[in-house]
Amino acid sequence: MNKFLKLLLLLLITFPLQAQELLTVEEAVKIALENNYQIRVAQNELEIDREGVSIGNAGMLPTVGIAATNNNSIQNSSQTRADGNLIELDDARNYNLNYGAVLDWTIFDGFRMFARYDQLKELEKLGEAQLQQTILERVSDVMITYYDLVQQQQQLTALDSTMVISQQRVELADNRWTIGRASKLEVLNAQVDLNTDRTTLLRQQEEYQNTKIRLNEIMARDPKIDFVVIDEIPVDEQLFLPELETLATQQNPLLQAQVINNNIARLNLKQVRAGRYPTIVASTGYQFNESESSLGFTTSASARGWNYGLSARLNIFDGFNQGRNERIARIQIENSEILIEQQTQELLSQLNRAYQTYLTNINLVELERENEQIARENLDITVEKFRIGTIPTIEFRTAQLNYINAIVRHSNAKFQSKLSEISLKEFAGILGFD
Repeated sequence: MNKFLKLLLLLLITFPLQAQELLTVEEAVKIALENNYQIRVAQNELEIDREGVSIGNAGMLPTVGIAATNNNSIQNSSQTRADGNLIELDDARNYNLNYGAVLDWTIFDGFRMFARYDQLKELEKLGEAQLQQTILERVSDVMITYYDLVQQQQQLTALDSTMVISQQRVELADNRWTIGRASKLEVLNAQVDLNTDRTTLLRQQEEYQNTKIRLNEIMARDPKIDFVVIDEIPVDEQLFLPELETLATQQNPLLQAQVINNNIARLNLKQVRAGRYPTIVASTGYQFNESESSLGFTTSASARGWNYGLSARLNIFDGFNQGRNERIARIQIENSEILIEQQTQELLSQLNRAYQTYLTNINLVELERENEQIARENLDITVEKFRIGTIPTIEFRTAQLNYINAIVRHSNAKFQSKLSEISLKEFAGILGFD
């Protein structure tokens, strides 16, 4: 009868799993990279930055337009000619129309346009670093949630096993009570413990399903899509701290963003310094001019043709704003350098702490694996002793709970080791799959 119950429970557990999609962590990451909303927004923000990198946006190209001006007036006019004659006219009408194509081109602005162009390219690099950081964070979310599911799946398997044991205990207690070798209290205690295990299993199943929904949310797909995950949590035990530190200082997106901000601040100082140089603008255009006047030597006139010229401007005094703006720009550079040092210090500190946690968790995995084996052996012995009635119920329950707790601790130790691995690789900027 017990073998039949075990087989039935095994079939109930495994049959639905076989009908579900097996989702690997690589597939989950791939889906998230394609669908995740935050990644897609960051990609669009980067595309905006790329569109901004142009010589036109930097001010290196001329501006061409069409301009038209129409002036009209009605005046009471009085004119005294050179010969002494006085001419007066009320409501004299004057009309002037000027229109044509014009071109303005800043040919020198103290090298501001070149600094601006370099700054636009740095802003593109900043967008790339921000996208990389977003990708790292989302990949980390996917992997953490995925391996949390693996851990919960292992705990569900353990709880399924303890359900079988608790059911056996109820049957044994009932049989012993029937033949007068145990009290009704023993049967009731066994039934209460079985119901407690059922409650724990239901709660664990609820958390498992909710975590599935969370993973589907991160992957930006239908939360109702069902799937199963792998059975074990693989942990990379070969991570080396000096290598991680080198990689982190070279490719951590947050640190790279601070370096880029420093470059942007330096280019901003170049643009501010451009105010000390003259600005030279070339202009040309083909214009039409028509005018009419009710009074004067010329009552109507028209002209058309090319206009061209140069204009230059150099600030001599602007209320000390030039010097003040340069000092502010230098302070901004100094702040950006301080932030680089701060980010580097924080990054290396976090990396070192995470590595120590990683080493501890690796050792705990082996320790908890041994504890699980010991608890399993102890439970097997306890079950046999309980079967022949040589130990009390409470000792049986203690061995059973010790075994379940050992499985949970072992599973959690592997999960925590994986979390440490993910954290270290995220700091180093190498989290993901090719």
